[in-house]
Amino acid sequence: MTLIRTPQIADPDDFFAELVNAQRGLSDEDAQKMLAKLVLLLANHIGDRRVLSEAIARAAAAPA
Repeated sequence: MTLIRTPQIADPDDFFAELVNAQRGLSDEDAQKMLAKLVLLLANHIGDRRVLSEAIARAAAAPA
């Protein structure tokens, strides 16, 4: 399996709003913890180390 980079999320704007709303009212530290938990949950769901390593490399190479 390779990293899928084409849009796959139905209603991406709604997903983004849900993600932002999940962090509303949290401190910066708690919001970062929530995002870290989300990353780990999704990484576990994907499960393929090659895909995860490619995603890490692409994210690390992206401009901030």
